[in-house]
Amino acid sequence: MRRGLIALAAAAAAIAAPTRAEPVLMISIDGLRPADVIEADARGLRLPNLRRFVTDGAYAQGVIGVLPTVTYPSHTTLITGTSPARHGIVGNTTFDPMQINYGGWYWYASDIKVPTLWSAAAASGRSVASVHWPVSVGAPGVTWNLPQIWRTGHDDDAKLVAALSTPGLIDTLTAKVGAPYPAGIDEGIGSDELRGRFAIGLIDMHHPYFATVYLTSLDHEQHAEGPGTAKAHAVLERIDAIVGQLVAAERVANADAVIAIVSDHGFEAISHETNLFRAFIDAGLIKVDANSKVTAWEAMPWPSGGSVAIVLKRPDDAALTKRVGELLVKLKADPATGISEIADRAVIARIGGNPQASFYIDLKPGFNAGAFSTASKGLTRLPDYKGMHGYFPQAANMRSTFMIMGPGIARGRNLGEIDMRTIAPTLAAIMKISLPATEVPDVADQLK
Repeated sequence: MRRGLIALAAAAAAIAAPTRAEPVLMISIDGLRPADVIEADARGLRLPNLRRFVTDGAYAQGVIGVLPTVTYPSHTTLITGTSPARHGIVGNTTFDPMQINYGGWYWYASDIKVPTLWSAAAASGRSVASVHWPVSVGAPGVTWNLPQIWRTGHDDDAKLVAALSTPGLIDTLTAKVGAPYPAGIDEGIGSDELRGRFAIGLIDMHHPYFATVYLTSLDHEQHAEGPGTAKAHAVLERIDAIVGQLVAAERVANADAVIAIVSDHGFEAISHETNLFRAFIDAGLIKVDANSKVTAWEAMPWPSGGSVAIVLKRPDDAALTKRVGELLVKLKADPATGISEIADRAVIARIGGNPQASFYIDLKPGFNAGAFSTASKGLTRLPDYKGMHGYFPQAANMRSTFMIMGPGIARGRNLGEIDMRTIAPTLAAIMKISLPATEVPDVADQLK
């Protein structure tokens, strides 16, 4: 009888006790399509470590992303739980109408307008680490930071990364790993493997409570060769090995850790390129000199792979708005341009896209938006890449990945499709930290 009362008391205490906070490791695999893991066997992929998240944890059938479905806006959503319109990272590259920023990206965390998981974890007294995460230069709250940044591909890029990392961290980890940290622009699988070793060394030395690790080579290979190709599959299988090593290291450092695998977008095979810079130059909306340097502009494309934001110099100018709108309608009428949709400000606001844009162009699958540097090659041409993303988030092939495994996480739980903005609040709930700026509820209860 006494044994039964003890059991009942223990059960009651377990029900009454709040779920405890767990450490979290979030690993991002750029461009990971969810079906490549969920249907790995059918696709001939050997992914034993990633497949464990499907069998031993919970996973989304697909994650509906943000506008545009490119790396920097998406990774900032993953770390804030908000859309680009709110967090402020509205593209990979910054707006540069005069083409003077040498292809500058949104590297600096000071551009993020809302709290992050990093800052929220730090505010609760937890230690935080990040390896190569987008938009992380100078990120508040990151105790040990190896940010992503590059400029030219010159050897000086390595010095730049070292200068912007936590002081002494690269030297300490280089001695531990026995190899140099790869420069920021190097996106090959060998560099991912090296960054994985640095992340493992960091986890081993410091046992961070919350850590983010970013792997980029799958995206690089899918751009170069196309999604679902043999070379892309080979890279993903090598990434799977990195994931296995990271999971093992995290389990040693924090035995009770919850580990999440995320990605920023899916991928689309492409065979056409449309260059709106060419169309805007021809229409007199952009003026260039004999050396193709911009001298003046009225309206400027801001491309993001499969979509293009259109920014007006005077957004409240009704005549300019009408002129640009009519040009876009005319371009859309030509099937060769591959324009699928022309979104106005109301639609952009509803999707949570770039508030600077007066129009947003979505291209059809198979089309890519050309850069200013290729405007001289014509309105349409063959693309330099074989795979692309950046389309409006409703595109089925833009679905990204969320998988999670650890204490309290149900085994084999299919979450269906989820909103990317739910991921950050879900991880915040697991860590028992406050992230008040999020836009949609978490799905923590669905993981149990």
